[in-house]
Amino acid sequence: MIDVQNMRGKLTKDRSLADLTWLRVGGPADYLYQPADLEDLSQFLSQLPAEISVFPMGVGSNLIVRDGGLRAVVIRLGRGFNQIAIEGDEIVVGAAALDAHVARKSADAGIDLTFLRTIPGSIGGAVRMNAGCYGHYIADVFQSATLVTRQGEIREIGAEELAFQYRQTAFPEGAVLVAARLKGPEGDPEALHARMAAQLKKRDETQPTKDRSAGSTFRNPAGFSSTGKANDVHDLKAWKVIDDAGQRGARLGGAQMSEMHSNFLINTGGATAADLEGLGEQVRNAVYQNSGVKLQWEIMRVGEILEKRY
Repeated sequence: MIDVQNMRGKLTKDRSLADLTWLRVGGPADYLYQPADLEDLSQFLSQLPAEISVFPMGVGSNLIVRDGGLRAVVIRLGRGFNQIAIEGDEIVVGAAALDAHVARKSADAGIDLTFLRTIPGSIGGAVRMNAGCYGHYIADVFQSATLVTRQGEIREIGAEELAFQYRQTAFPEGAVLVAARLKGPEGDPEALHARMAAQLKKRDETQPTKDRSAGSTFRNPAGFSSTGKANDVHDLKAWKVIDDAGQRGARLGGAQMSEMHSNFLINTGGATAADLEGLGEQVRNAVYQNSGVKLQWEIMRVGEILEKRY
């Protein structure tokens, strides 16, 4: 057992992660730690032996945990990290706050962060992966973030250090993001809520929102430049090259590429992580053979492989 003094959070050994991910697959983590608050998290990390890996985990919306599980302490933030505070034209949010909730609260205050409404997951993951939708990205509204380093130091980090790129940042290894400050343009609250309602309607008409998925599986083949700005976006879409390779509806075990939107990998019931990752690799190979395009995973895959399906 990990020996950390005066720990107030909850530490669980050999905790299965399958029920903590949207795809409902994956083996156990060596430990799952749910800190009580910021001070508790800082103290825990400062005492944790340096040789033990740390993996911060949000709500598991964009994640495949492999069947062998994770040889690490998984840090999962809860209620002590989901605050939302409006400060003028800025909003300060805890990393555990859901993207959709932040979009709604911002709209109430006349701040336009409507692009977050249909992005699954929490703000911590959104910042780390520079999440975006409808031509807008976290990089466009990001002001600063608070993190706890692997050594337990609490510090602020700015956009320059994060170095936003398409679906990625240079986030410090082993650090845990705990809060972010965002700034969006002004907007009429009623109009902002109406826009989000329209976005939800469009999403439900075009994406398999009732199926067990993890959102978009692959990045669009041509993303945008290192500036991370929306006006650099190109038109080539992952779903199009997947369709052209005949992979819409493709199956492997309990995994399937959605018939409704071919860039959505779904668990039809009983899929293993090996099924899901194996089907993704099958699709990547088919696309490359057909068009020469090398699709890049948007879903994060972590942990140890028990059965290789590709």
